[in-house]
Amino acid sequence: MENKDIFNHMQTLESQMGKFHGQFGVLMQEVKRLLEENQQLRLENEKMRKILKSETGEGTSPSVSPEQPPSLLEGDEDIDIVGEGYDNLARLYHEGFHICNVYYGHLRTEGDCLFCLSFLNK
Repeated sequence: MENKDIFNHMQTLESQMGKFHGQFGVLMQEVKRLLEENQQLRLENEKMRKILKSETGEGTSPSVSPEQPPSLLEGDEDIDIVGEGYDNLARLYHEGFHICNVYYGHLRTEGDCLFCLSFLNK
């Protein structure tokens, strides 16, 4: 092969690799979206199962909905709940979602996030 042919072949391979890299990036974004959707559906499914159990009388049926804040359980509507927002964020983080301002709401796919953990430790 001549030097010119080698160079042309390398340029062709480089452009093919660029296209492959772009397609791979698109595929990774789609997988990430599907993982997030799957996690949300799992949580919704779990919530629906709890509601179904409470309506059919299996187990103990709660007297109030799970979304109702604890202060309303006792009739103390004027008392603010200190830390409720923090508890909700901690729950979201432990369910596998980011709570940091960088990736808020996205599924954590690679373990713990230092931004989220530093936010929780404040």
